[in-house]
Amino acid sequence: MTLHPNTASHPRSPARNATAEKLLVAASELMITRQSTDVSLSDIAQQSGVNAALVKYHFGNKDGLLLALLERDAATETANLEYLLAQPIAPTLKLKLHIAGIMKAYYRFPYMNRLIHLLLHESSAEAADEVAKFFVAPLLDFHRRLLAEGVEAGEFRDVDPVLFYTSLIGACDHLFFGRQALSRAVGVGPVTDEVCRDYVAHIETMLLGGILNPAQQTA
Repeated sequence: MTLHPNTASHPRSPARNATAEKLLVAASELMITRQSTDVSLSDIAQQSGVNAALVKYHFGNKDGLLLALLERDAATETANLEYLLAQPIAPTLKLKLHIAGIMKAYYRFPYMNRLIHLLLHESSAEAADEVAKFFVAPLLDFHRRLLAEGVEAGEFRDVDPVLFYTSLIGACDHLFFGRQALSRAVGVGPVTDEVCRDYVAHIETMLLGGILNPAQQTA
């Protein structure tokens, strides 16, 4: 199975020339610095040192650039799913590694969750379809196959992959997307390395507690 669009044929492939890559890097840097996806094409052009008109040439429009950025970042993570699934280790360990990996991806690209929300819910239907194809579908398929492997190995209960996906990705997403509200309500600080590690352990305990067979939990 192909986990992300073919870089040789996809119109927004990350494998581009230096100018297009400069625009993607600039957009990424601005969103990290501002902790927001609200960046203009002129801001991106100024940050990159590239003429704003070249955005249309390389990406079509701002949505195209944002889709390319999300695809670039997601491709690195989704490309590891097949590798992890093929490893000769127990499904429970694969799941632990996946939980840590997906959380670290959100931490590495702190704008990712905002960008996903923007493109899925506030952009065009075409943009939402693209995000579903290269982000949602590969993860959901990975969860389906890993959960089935765990059931076959006698390690997991039979769990609905859609519900599992919703639980894990929702938990990862809200750590970052809902952090500002928590900060206003109870004064919690930013997401740090320590917070990320603690949250990985917390989510791992909750999810594994919910899907492991009783015999596995007492083993």
